[in-house]
Amino acid sequence: MSLHLSNVILHQLSKNNNDELTVNFRAQSLDNDTSTENLVSELHRVFNAKAGKGFGSFKSDSDFQNWLQEMRQSQRSFYDFSQISAQRLKDELSKYPFADEGILVMAEYQSLATDFLLVGILPLNQSLKVTEGLDISATDYLDINKMDIVARIDLSNFETDKESNRYLSYIKGRVGRKVSDFFLDFLQAEVGLDAKVQNKVLMQAVEDFCSDSKLEKSEAINYKKQVYDYCNDQIKAGEEVQVKELSGELPPSQDGTSFMDFTREHGYELEESFPGDRSTMRKLTKYVGAGGGLNISFDSLLMGERVFYDPETDTLTIKGTPPNLRDQLTRKN
Repeated sequence: MSLHLSNVILHQLSKNNNDELTVNFRAQSLDNDTSTENLVSELHRVFNAKAGKGFGSFKSDSDFQNWLQEMRQSQRSFYDFSQISAQRLKDELSKYPFADEGILVMAEYQSLATDFLLVGILPLNQSLKVTEGLDISATDYLDINKMDIVARIDLSNFETDKESNRYLSYIKGRVGRKVSDFFLDFLQAEVGLDAKVQNKVLMQAVEDFCSDSKLEKSEAINYKKQVYDYCNDQIKAGEEVQVKELSGELPPSQDGTSFMDFTREHGYELEESFPGDRSTMRKLTKYVGAGGGLNISFDSLLMGERVFYDPETDTLTIKGTPPNLRDQLTRKN
């Protein structure tokens, strides 16, 4: 990965004898060497791969935003910025029951010509190692893959488009921990782009386009598959869904209306680009549902061919079961 590291520092969040969260400040920033570059590269990679991101922007009265601007304008050192931010982070985190101990990392870097600031709390775990004398000793390690308290600011976007609602992204975290609330409080930010909603709007626009264009069943299935394949490829490549680009790959309606023109004319509130959500978009090509002990998924082209639904009796009839399922059913009976 092509990554240029500007600054990185670690501070430690730990609890004292009174079970109060405290910050153990590192004396100075880490050196920019191979080890720190590898650390930040891995943080960047894992963050990109994490699902369930939220997006937002700073509130106008955000102190964190002001400190960040002072640091970027060389009015405040990175080390000072990290200290004052760590103190605020500790104060906000202490309000929540999940005030975990861990290593606070702050990294300012550039990747693919984009400047970023990443702030996260990394779990500190212990493992065993064998010494040269074949003794067993404990060693601490950072569990980067388990990080779920982390936010990243696209500094390039932030500094060129203050009206953007998405230059700040964060991991929403595990259900019930309200990590997103905590990070928004810490950064004094508000929710912006809702990527999942954007994906649902796109899916509905595709459904409506196929319906309004009076496409045959096979044509509609192929059209939806094209949309899914494009979105899936973008997700795999770590790129966003580009509505204009997607429209250019899709055939127009019989009257020559492009998909993009259709979305504009019918008032679908789609951003020019947004992160794809695979679980939402796969419903274009599959019927998916779970509940009451059932987990059902099948290709949409099977509806009316091998799978039949009766809404009056709420009955799903399947003709021809998968061999492995049929084998289980036969043996159980």
